[in-house]
Amino acid sequence: MVDVWLPYGKTDVCVRIPARNLLGTIEPKEFSSAADQRAEIERALREPFASKCLSEIVKPESKVAIVIDESTPNMPSAQMLLLVLNELNTAGVRDENITVILGYETYPLKSEEDQQRLDQAVKRVRVVNHDVSASDLVYIGTTKTHGNKVHINRFFAEADVRVLLGDVQYHDYAGYGGGRKSVLPAIAGLETIRYNHALLVSASSTAGNLENNPVHIDMTEAARLSKVDFIVNVVENKKGEIVRAFAGDLEAAFLEAAKLVDEIYCVMVDRRADIIVVSAGGHPGDLTLYQALKAMETTRDAVKRGGVIILVAECLEGYGNQVFYDWMTRLSEIKNVEREVKRNFAMGGQRAYYLLKTLLNQQIILVSAMPDFYATSIFKLKTARAINDALNEAFKTAGSASRVWAMPLGNKTLPVYRSPEDNKA
Repeated sequence: MVDVWLPYGKTDVCVRIPARNLLGTIEPKEFSSAADQRAEIERALREPFASKCLSEIVKPESKVAIVIDESTPNMPSAQMLLLVLNELNTAGVRDENITVILGYETYPLKSEEDQQRLDQAVKRVRVVNHDVSASDLVYIGTTKTHGNKVHINRFFAEADVRVLLGDVQYHDYAGYGGGRKSVLPAIAGLETIRYNHALLVSASSTAGNLENNPVHIDMTEAARLSKVDFIVNVVENKKGEIVRAFAGDLEAAFLEAAKLVDEIYCVMVDRRADIIVVSAGGHPGDLTLYQALKAMETTRDAVKRGGVIILVAECLEGYGNQVFYDWMTRLSEIKNVEREVKRNFAMGGQRAYYLLKTLLNQQIILVSAMPDFYATSIFKLKTARAINDALNEAFKTAGSASRVWAMPLGNKTLPVYRSPEDNKA
């Protein structure tokens, strides 16, 4: 037997896998953090990609809008913001001419230190929460490829200089977070967001893919229309520490950051498993089923059609999203959900779509603290209270000779199947 420990809430659980069945573990590569994270952000500001430095772009009289768009709860947004504010002040821009916009669905800050830093910044500048349904959104044009009418936050549209702060990691259907995503959806209008997110039903709208990805293409065109001047994005290691910061041009800096994400989190596998045991990464990634299912969605290239996914996620706060719940109860079947995504997208509906799509090809066993009624009746999952019970059930379904992958950080890792023939080429 081989013991594999997987994050579960604020602790870990151990799954015991027979050595003859275990293919191995799929994990991010070890990357050290920057020796001094503040200095790393300052370095990025001094060495922008395909752009002048921010201090050279602004003028003392410039009105500046800065978007904070957090894709992860640990993103060091306050530290990034303070350093950008210092850069602007050094160039002569006064605090009263700076507006900070908190993007749509931005995570609440988890770190007390980060909250204190943000409080310092809040006292200096105007801070507004973006409202997707605000009456004063500004129309800035229509995307060429997909015809999306783009409405964005007034403060951003009316600024002289526009800056985006974010982090880059894998995203279910945009390919990667960060960059252009800090405009759409972060500061876009509801109808603009719905139009864009309806494109997620494309087979090209997957994590780690930008090629022919309609969601990404539409987001990029919207960000171009908004005339972004400068971005600062960070990439973190599996511990949530900054590995490198990227600043400069909207697209050039983002694409460089995406390359580093692949270096750390993309794992090539030369065999698909019959069973994959995947953790949502523990707290806070497994607080709700809605969040935890992100880990399941990255497994699709590492498990066979007809295989079994064992999802390890505590789900202390239940299912976590009312739209997700409503669509699963009201629409129930994949064809109905896909039609609703296209016609009347609502944030949360995408999780119902991906869950039902996965269930067409794989069985899912959930190991959690969630009541069975919700897991089985609403979300169509099999359940087990203990991880080893789930593995025994999976062997009954897939066969005692089934091969098994274990993935401790499914919320971050992207396994990509490459056949042995591909490796020879």
